[in-house]
Order: sequence, then structure tokens, then C-alpha cells
Amino acid sequence: MRKALGHLKKSDPIMRAIIERIGPFRMQYGPPEFHSLAEAIVYQQLNGKAAETIFKRFVALTGEPLTPEGILKLSDEQMRGAGLSKQKSSYLKDLAAKTASGLLNFSQLHELPDAEVIEHLTQVKGIGVWTAQMFLMFTLKRENVLPTGDFGVRMAMHTHYLELKRSKTAKKSGAAKKGRKRKIKLPSPEQMEKIAKCWEPYRSVACWYLWKSLDTKTL
Repeated sequence: MRKALGHLKKSDPIMRAIIERIGPFRMQYGPPEFHSLAEAIVYQQLNGKAAETIFKRFVALTGEPLTPEGILKLSDEQMRGAGLSKQKSSYLKDLAAKTASGLLNFSQLHELPDAEVIEHLTQVKGIGVWTAQMFLMFTLKRENVLPTGDFGVRMAMHTHYLELKRSKTAKKSGAAKKGRKRKIKLPSPEQMEKIAKCWEPYRSVACWYLWKSLDTKTL
């Protein structure tokens, strides 16, 4: 990790300042298995406490760790009783069925390149590119992932790169004005790729620091 941090500090002065403010890199990884992906589905679009409560109820029904068999044995009523929506229950059942049939093979994922992992995982209902990218970063420990659809990363890039650049330009030209706040325009995927170019091959590490810079809860 020392090599990654050295590269990021050397290649990007803004990132260097963020790293020095945040301190040591402490990303917490989970095992690359069925349980981790099922948990990610439960946590989708929920705040931390609500998701944690629902997840605990769900695990109480299925047993821990989560398994395809444990999920497939549950009725729709049991899943709804745990607090899972009808849509999310269907996602979990689809994940369980595809894993049980062998269509989804977790033991092979570590051998696949990032793009193929994403393609493999997104065949499951409810698993989009973002969820697959989080799996790459937090379970497969891939170091060069840039989740261009992640709100936290986009907001941090806006704050530390685009807004900072705009403020400096306005100050230099004397165009800075007091008044109502400007509408936030988050960076496009193309802008994000351009900003993150110098971070390669450690974009995942840089993204963790961006999340922490906003005090965003990471996995």
C-alpha cells in the first residue's frame, strides 16, 4: 500500500493533501462470496441503520453466512416480514437461484478481469454496474476501479477538483460574487476519467480517500 500512496501523492497534489488529512488507508474488505453480494443487495438504497436492522432480521431467518439454499427456502411473506420490499426479495431470490444452478460462479471471479466480473454479476436482477464495482473494490480487492456512477465519488471530485478550480479562476479574474449559491453540477464520467487518469493503477485507493474526505460511510 505504501507504493500506491506514494504514487497518488506524487502524481496529484490535491490527492496528496487529502491523504495527508485523512491518514492511513483502512479499507475494510469482505470475502468474495455469495454472502457479500447478497448483503450488498439488502443495503441498496437504504441508510445504514435501516439496512442493518433489516439485514439482521433477514439473517435470523436464513442463518449466517447467507447461502442460496437459505434464501430459497423462505416464502415471500417471511422476506416481507423481515422488511424486504417485493422488488428486493425478487433480486435476492434471483441471485440465489442463479448461484444454486451454477450460472453464477463465485470461485472463478478472482480469475476474471474487471470488465468480465461486471458482466458476470450484472446478469442477476438488481445488480447493476455500481454494485458490481463495489464488489470488485471491497471483496475482490481490485485497486484500479473508478465507479463513475457513485454519488460520493462524484461529489468529492466536484468539491476538490471542479469547484476548487472554478473558485481559483473566478478569484483570479475578479469575477467572484456574493449572492445565491450556484447549482451544483457533478462531473460527467468523461470528466471523472480525466481527473483520475493520473491515479492509475490505484484508482480504488483514491476513491476511498474521496469518500473519507466527505466523511462518507464506506463498506
